[in-house]
Amino acid sequence: RPGGPYRWRPLAYLAYSRAGDGDAVETARLLLAAGADPDEGYLWHGLPIPFTLLTGVFGEGELGPVRQPRHPDSLVLARALLDAGADANDAQALYNRMFGADNDHLTLLFEYGLGRGDWGVWRRRLGPDVVGPPADLLGAQLRWAIEHGQLARVRLLTEQGVDAVSPPGRTPLGLALVSGEGEVADYLRSRGAVDAGLDPVDELVAAALAGDRAAVRRLGPSIVEDARRARPGLMVWAAARGRPDGVALLAELGFDVNAYGRRDAPVEEPWETALHAAALDGHDDLVRLLLGLGADRSLRDVRFGATPADWARHQGHPGTAALIEA
Repeated sequence: RPGGPYRWRPLAYLAYSRAGDGDAVETARLLLAAGADPDEGYLWHGLPIPFTLLTGVFGEGELGPVRQPRHPDSLVLARALLDAGADANDAQALYNRMFGADNDHLTLLFEYGLGRGDWGVWRRRLGPDVVGPPADLLGAQLRWAIEHGQLARVRLLTEQGVDAVSPPGRTPLGLALVSGEGEVADYLRSRGAVDAGLDPVDELVAAALAGDRAAVRRLGPSIVEDARRARPGLMVWAAARGRPDGVALLAELGFDVNAYGRRDAPVEEPWETALHAAALDGHDDLVRLLLGLGADRSLRDVRFGATPADWARHQGHPGTAALIEA
């Protein structure tokens, strides 16, 4: 029976609470045995990606594991839900956990059919035009893992049969190179990837992020100019990936140290500066490098109106904030 402040059923409150004294698992099993729906969920703001019981149990998300922790009994609870029939193809759970490097949720979900089937009850509830095939979920997971250097996750996904060699669009190898992830690129080559599919601007980006001055010289100044036009916020991504050699080389090539970009994805959106990115990570050496290159410590990001020092304090790096303000 639904009730309480959200008009949820009891098992949903259990999945989204954080009571971990051991009774939560037994309570969940009792509720499931009594007929509770393991595929319970709700649509946040009406958006067509369900926040399921698995989503609640696995936790995390954009606010991170401290502010949005997983349930203390997350794996045992998740297994109980899956044993009761919950669909392993849980898009929101995968999204929430993709930011961290831990793969225990993926290992469990693969055991119960992740990437296979037809999305079960949620496809029937929302319709095939809204809910895509489960394989699409894994392609998105692979892309994020490659872009963010999550080598263990790339390994797990490819070992589970996700195509890391020849899917449509930019190849995974090319994606690894333009993201500055040389170790991931080497692994993909070991799996048979041979065609990076890079155009000259992509080649310049890959060389710059790798700090490869010789490759940059071979490409020539016209390609550098094209890359500055195509990727004006590249300095932000280099800082977010902790690439001091890349930051220094980009500055030499005329990329603006105070340009706005995105730290969480290699796309061109004017959200924050490279100094914001370094400050959030508490990367003091990179902060010093950026300040030495002329980074403006007074600039505010466009979403929160905060300075780089504000970002450092928010993330618990008071020493980095003091360094920026010194």
